[in-house]
Amino acid sequence: MIGRDEELRTVRGLLTDAAAGRGSALLIHGTAGVGKSAVLRTAGAEAAGRGFRVLRASGVETEQWLPFAALQQLLQSTVPGIRTLPAPLRLALDDVFRPAEGEPAIFRIGLAVLELLADAADRRPVLVLVDDVQWIDSSSRDVLRFVSRRTRHLPILVLAAGRTHSFDSFSLSAHPDLRLEPLGEQAATRLLDAGAPELSPAVRSFVLEHAAGNPLALVELPKSVRGVPAQADNLPLTLRLEAAFAARTDSASRECRAFLLALAAEPHAPLDRLLEASSRLCGSPVSVDALQQAVEADLVTLVGRTPEFQHPLMRSAIYTRAAVAERLAAHRALAAVMDDLPDRHLMHLASSTLGPDEELAARLERFADASQAGGKPAAAIPALRQAAELVLDAGRRTDILVRAAELAGEINDRAQTQALLNRADMNELGPVARARLMVVSDKAAFEPDEPQRRIHDMVTAAAPAFDTGARDVAENLLWRAAARCFFQDGDARVRAQAAQELDRWDPDPDAPLVLLVRAYTEPYRYGTDLVERLASRSPDRDDGRTQHFLGSGAMAVGESSSAARFMALASAAWRSQGRLGLLARSLAASWPRPYLGQLDQAREESAEGLVLAEETGEWIVWLGLKATAGLVAAMRGENEEAARSQRELRGHSLFSAMPYAAVTAQQTDALLALYGGRPAEAYELLARAFDPDDPHYHSVRRWLLAPDLADAAVAAGTVEPVREVLAGLPELARELPSEMMVVARVYTDAVLAPDDLAEEAYAAALAALPAAWTLSHARLHLHHGRWLRRQRRNVDARTPLRLARDEFDRIGARPWAEASREQLRAAGASGGRRNATRGVQLSAQQRQIAELASQGLSNREIGERLFISHRTVGAHLYQIYPRLGVTSRGKLAAALATLDQGTPAGGAPGRTA
Repeated sequence: MIGRDEELRTVRGLLTDAAAGRGSALLIHGTAGVGKSAVLRTAGAEAAGRGFRVLRASGVETEQWLPFAALQQLLQSTVPGIRTLPAPLRLALDDVFRPAEGEPAIFRIGLAVLELLADAADRRPVLVLVDDVQWIDSSSRDVLRFVSRRTRHLPILVLAAGRTHSFDSFSLSAHPDLRLEPLGEQAATRLLDAGAPELSPAVRSFVLEHAAGNPLALVELPKSVRGVPAQADNLPLTLRLEAAFAARTDSASRECRAFLLALAAEPHAPLDRLLEASSRLCGSPVSVDALQQAVEADLVTLVGRTPEFQHPLMRSAIYTRAAVAERLAAHRALAAVMDDLPDRHLMHLASSTLGPDEELAARLERFADASQAGGKPAAAIPALRQAAELVLDAGRRTDILVRAAELAGEINDRAQTQALLNRADMNELGPVARARLMVVSDKAAFEPDEPQRRIHDMVTAAAPAFDTGARDVAENLLWRAAARCFFQDGDARVRAQAAQELDRWDPDPDAPLVLLVRAYTEPYRYGTDLVERLASRSPDRDDGRTQHFLGSGAMAVGESSSAARFMALASAAWRSQGRLGLLARSLAASWPRPYLGQLDQAREESAEGLVLAEETGEWIVWLGLKATAGLVAAMRGENEEAARSQRELRGHSLFSAMPYAAVTAQQTDALLALYGGRPAEAYELLARAFDPDDPHYHSVRRWLLAPDLADAAVAAGTVEPVREVLAGLPELARELPSEMMVVARVYTDAVLAPDDLAEEAYAAALAALPAAWTLSHARLHLHHGRWLRRQRRNVDARTPLRLARDEFDRIGARPWAEASREQLRAAGASGGRRNATRGVQLSAQQRQIAELASQGLSNREIGERLFISHRTVGAHLYQIYPRLGVTSRGKLAAALATLDQGTPAGGAPGRTA
């Protein structure tokens, strides 16, 4: 290749890394003809020469609506390896290669593909080449993204190529993308002269000028520059190339042109079906001679027994140059030869139709109904999209498009969702369709602006949907409106509006959705009732949705121990089903865990949740998880990590409109200031979170910061002002007697109590704190010890200070543990030795793997649980063992217990005072 030295150097480096077991993924993007396919071909040839196994697939416009079309291409040669996969993964791939009943768990399929490739890569490294990703069907794209994000510890490299205008939507991993620019003048001249040295100076100048550094144009325009019509001089380069390609078919036989048109309309059909369709087009038999002509004209190449166009632009050129009648006839012929494949048969029938066709539209809708009932929404969407084009009534067309968009939203295909909505006529919406549309748009984009108006509109749309009998649609919309009341801290008016609409439906007060809506909208009004009803619920391990609703409601009101319990059950359900978007949401159980003293678990869950939230586009969840990650890092004394998390969180485009995350970010900044000996700054930051006009204010979650505010006030000498800030707390705590409110009230009562009442206040607070809030217990012991020291009762201070130190050590809250030791030394006692194993650093994922391995799970079982390859699990364990000073799985449990219990590495428990 000429002019691509730097790009090829990058690709060769990735191949070298992959061969050494350090896989990655790269998306190459640029304009049509700039050389993306050529880079992939070169990479494939070099990889094959190095002993790689090379798998290929490419996107096709006509197949982008067919679920798993690209994945079927990619995996054809790996089918024998499917038999060696564990049964659950083997069955998951049924959704790719043959129809199967039940919901296609897209990420379970992703894990099956990952393991299939990992097993193949165990014998020799694997290169996956995917061209024209902008036309890849959404199901295949999601699987490819899943695999691409998990190749780091495997000898697998994924290289994909796509058009520049869409690369943002198709990026496969966190790796930087590679943009191909047009060739410079010198390289362009070299390429042209190498391919067409006989050109006259005038033609040579013409080609150089019009190619503008585009490699494909520099190669192809000289072959047909005389055949390009004069008006093509004013065409954009892509159209000029298409015209040049199309002109090369002029001398082909009628049979060859028929074959090329059939191939253009159905690029991945078997050769026998293409020849049969071509024969129908011609009215006489078409043989392989037609294929041979296409190969000799350098338009088509054979890959095995499969014909492929030399370049995607050749396919589009031949298809668009054909007359409309010819294209319609080609689709009719293809529909006839594919009557045993319902999705492709109907697709070609629809493409062969001009104008309305109510009967065919009804057939497409019935196919969509069957696909949806069988758990195949990805197959239902293209059928509905095509049905909408065939109906005459604008209202019905809009209803079909909104339904299709709703299904696209369910599989997180935001681009397709928006494309379908763009075609709907919003003036034709009925009440149910309008409510559906509000649900769809809420899934597609959680708009940060004008939250009060948006909530009002959603509640207003839910009412007529309910009144017309579409209760499921109305409930779906109302809880989403309620969620905005929580996430965006809706004002009192819209909160009341949502709650009143629910009341109008005379709902069952124990229904999970009812509990969730009331917790999100008016937690103080329903506080006592909510706390009692949540406490009375029995867990159901199999019902992820119910546990998720209950856990979310418990988090919203501050029942943290119940929230963690319910969400853990929801996580287990979603994990077993491979529903990673919902799993990311349920890993929001990490939000309350820091307050329960579960720092390690919060760290692990937030880290896993962040990866899944990025992968599934759950950006609202991402904000909460990132806020938790920063808070946990600060509490663990990992200041650099906390600061990095804060920068990423505050830099997100949605941050400023999401007070539920902003309030936690403010808490993290304040703790870092407090730990850093800047109590006045800490107090100022925390006080702002209690100001309704400040963007960090949240009407409910602010009470999680009350203990920190009291701590900062005592340290900064601002006790009187803080009493004014907390003046409304006692009344609100009576209205909402949740764990969060109890902790806020009794903790601040004790810490801010005057000296003559402090002893009694500390005793009362320690008795009243919820048992699960171990961090608050330890912090109150620390404060009590400090107060006793100030009263010159050093001997009495040692007991609460030791309790605090030991609990902080167990939790891993290093800044507070060091503060306890400092206070102990000041009280005349030894601070005790700090746990040496706390210096052992395991990533959150490594900690998860070590825990699961210590419980006896195999690498394969761990991989299935964490949605990574079992070989990646093995690579992590290879790093974990020496860090923990062990040599086998059987010793992991003891090493982890040592890490958690405060025992110095390699020795007996540290001596405590």
